[in-house]
Amino acid sequence: MTGPVFIGGASRSGKTLMRWLLSSHSRLAVSRRADMWPRFYARYGDLARPENLELCLQAMCARPQVMTQITDLEGIRSAFVRGAPTYGRLFALVQEQFAAQRSKARWGDQSGPIELFAAPVVAAYPEVKILHLIRDPRDRHEAVAARDGSLRPRAVGQSTASWLRSARLAQRNTRRWPDSYRVVRYETLVSRPEETMQEVCAFVGEDFEPAMLRLEAARRYDHDRGADGGSPISTDYVGRFRGRISLADLCFIQSVAGRRMSDFGFALAPLPRRVAGCARRAAHCPVNLAWLGAELLRVGPQRSVPAP
Repeated sequence: MTGPVFIGGASRSGKTLMRWLLSSHSRLAVSRRADMWPRFYARYGDLARPENLELCLQAMCARPQVMTQITDLEGIRSAFVRGAPTYGRLFALVQEQFAAQRSKARWGDQSGPIELFAAPVVAAYPEVKILHLIRDPRDRHEAVAARDGSLRPRAVGQSTASWLRSARLAQRNTRRWPDSYRVVRYETLVSRPEETMQEVCAFVGEDFEPAMLRLEAARRYDHDRGADGGSPISTDYVGRFRGRISLADLCFIQSVAGRRMSDFGFALAPLPRRVAGCARRAAHCPVNLAWLGAELLRVGPQRSVPAP
């Protein structure tokens, strides 16, 4: 297998963990937030025109996450003009240099919204494998609050809308490209990491390597390994929403996203009878629902992008 591996999904869903797991494989180099597809794809017209190619390259080089991957810009230019002038091929030339820097045979990328571009990505790379991380929306909501220090007013509408978009795309893309697209639950990854990564490796066409579970490519986890050098992967962040998000937010998420949650095996939490009715009314107040609707319209259930 020689095709690229992409990691997508909503924020705070385990994408970074998956990137470090795959980057710890001897054959895989997975970049972070290059975001070439969402930021540059189809934005500069026909790349067969030299002026369009230069505009695109200038914009790409202005992004630090892309520039750090490039070791020979002139080599990219000369290689590009000798083949098909497509965006997918240009992005691949950059990623190939990134993999070569790390002496890896195969490249990949972690880009949050890559699931929006599944159609042109699959068309550009017939052997591509896309991993879509999904997490319990209640834990994800709590994780966003922990990252930001606090939740903004009505943030539950935005958080739930983003999760619903991710869930819809995960289901739609898996149905459309079952051989190229795979959903991975964060909870399954951290509770059964070896079994899950064996399945992931089989899907992407690589042999499983135990070093992956030690996250040997991720220095940030060194302090979590302990004296025995074991894996720092933990289930500590599963179920953290309990007692950490408000009852109104819990009601809102479960009422609005409950059916999709069940599709992915996330059980609804029981609500105390004495306060459940009051919390439901608060969760479904017109302002909260209006915020949810506005966010869904903003992000959209899917995004139409032109063919590569």
